[in-house]
Amino acid sequence: MPAFYEDLLERARALIDGGLDARTTGRVLELLGGAAPPVEALEELRLYNETLPRAEEYPFTPQTRFLHFLWDAFDKLPRCLSVNFSIPFRRLLAERLFARCGPGLICEENVRFNFAALLRVGESVFFNRNVFLDTKGGVEIGDFAALAEDVRVFTHGHSEAAHLERSYAPVRIGNYAKVYSGAVILPGVTVGDEAIVASHALVSHDVPPGMVVAGIPAKVVRERRSEGRHGTDLEHIWLY
Repeated sequence: MPAFYEDLLERARALIDGGLDARTTGRVLELLGGAAPPVEALEELRLYNETLPRAEEYPFTPQTRFLHFLWDAFDKLPRCLSVNFSIPFRRLLAERLFARCGPGLICEENVRFNFAALLRVGESVFFNRNVFLDTKGGVEIGDFAALAEDVRVFTHGHSEAAHLERSYAPVRIGNYAKVYSGAVILPGVTVGDEAIVASHALVSHDVPPGMVVAGIPAKVVRERRSEGRHGTDLEHIWLY
């Protein structure tokens, strides 16, 4: 990382770890190249996710509220396009937001989630652009797993008879699994270790380890062509 960005990251880290309030959140925004809203506006800030069911069970503290605000606001700024800063900065936020964030997380632009306290991410996970994680029912991503562009993961549903009747079921995506562009994972699904979900698949049932699923609804089409490789030998290295 260039010295300029290293210094910028360390200054942001110091402000965040010193405890975020309205003033320090504004200062972080300014460091990132944005304009700080009035302190009064940040003091009254409430996020969309705080209006959702489960917000009473998993309330946002001022610290998590401002961290989540910075996560979303950062993607509106030009500096988010500089990967040698944006990836470590998002990782810095994730380590303080998620229930678990393993080392080596890579997040591209516009990765969204609602309740970070219900999101557990393993080592060297890759989220490409526009991933959406509905974490209300809990989401766990295994080590060296990847979610490609426009993947959607859902963990809750509504009764057709009464919209206020909701159900929740966790989603788990296993170690070394890959979910390709545009796929949708529905509540309660487990994608097994080293499995692959094809582009635009709609996954409503568990995916066995090492298998490839495709289609709407998704069905097993074959085994992963791993050529006898497993774990680190699969070379899930995302960026160079």
